[in-house]
Amino acid sequence: MRTAEPSSKQAGLFGRAAAMLLRPAETWNIVAGEPADARALYLGYVAPLAALAPVCGVIGLQLFGASIAGIHLKPALGVTLVGAAVDYGLALLGVYLLALAVSALAPAFAGEGGRGQALKLVAHSGTAVWVAGVFALYPTLGFPMAILGSLYSLYALYLGLGPLMRPAPERTLTYFAAVLACALALAIVLRLAAGRIG
Repeated sequence: MRTAEPSSKQAGLFGRAAAMLLRPAETWNIVAGEPADARALYLGYVAPLAALAPVCGVIGLQLFGASIAGIHLKPALGVTLVGAAVDYGLALLGVYLLALAVSALAPAFAGEGGRGQALKLVAHSGTAVWVAGVFALYPTLGFPMAILGSLYSLYALYLGLGPLMRPAPERTLTYFAAVLACALALAIVLRLAAGRIG
């Protein structure tokens, strides 16, 4: 009889993403025990999910355009594709860099997880914000849904710190605050980089 556990081997990409959205606490316990294979994690989970927002964003902008302060804009396809490619590349880079920060901070909070565990944590906690990228099909909804997805991803990250990085329980909240500060700084740097590249 097939189990309902969100194992990546059984449920695949969509099953794991659904489990992270609907049952994050239980799913973290499963993720914690899985092998830390960076290549498989990137190709099988991060890369396809991170592509949702750029792909849907291109389609949405070409179909509906964007409205800013009552002014309707429809950027050229080439410009939109370049922007989407840059955003996608920076999203993939951001996962790696934030995982390095999570791993580097762990000893300061009596954490024991290494880089592999940190990468699993960051990769899986991004599920909500990446899935919210589907709403970029209609640009007016894209931004508010991205904010909601980001908030849920931060909640998932907090839940995953204990099972994956194993900090001292009384220091989990401060560890999360330090990771959050790193994530915000990284987001700002990557946005600035996107502006320069694009």
